[in-house]
Amino acid sequence: MLVSIVVLAIVAGGGWAWFSQSRDHGDDTVRAGQGVATPKYIVHLEGFTVNLADPEETHFLRVTLDLGIDRLPEGADKAKPAQSLPVPRVRDAILSVLTVCKADELLTPEGKAALKKNLLGALNRAVPELGVREIYFTEFLVQR
Repeated sequence: MLVSIVVLAIVAGGGWAWFSQSRDHGDDTVRAGQGVATPKYIVHLEGFTVNLADPEETHFLRVTLDLGIDRLPEGADKAKPAQSLPVPRVRDAILSVLTVCKADELLTPEGKAALKKNLLGALNRAVPELGVREIYFTEFLVQR
């Protein structure tokens, strides 16, 4: 009986050690990957409400997002980064991408990922001086 308890304790301890070690390595990998890509500034933008490009019905998208950027324009107030952005150029680039989307595409995880990719490309073409690295959706509603 005593031998069974000792063996069970060793197996349980080994299993716990293996689990915690494998979980920690996974977290380090995630952190390392995020550490390289972490933007310096997070800038909140006002929400967008747009008509989507669905020809058969009228659908709307309401989205609020934050931008992860590497740098602010020269002379920008680091305490208020949103007020330092060239807001008309940023909003125009975002609207040009949002208004060509279709509701069905945006309802899938793949569609949201593609939207982020398209927004990043448009923003880095329109406002390259910001070095937009990430798009964070803080509100996302497709009305059908």
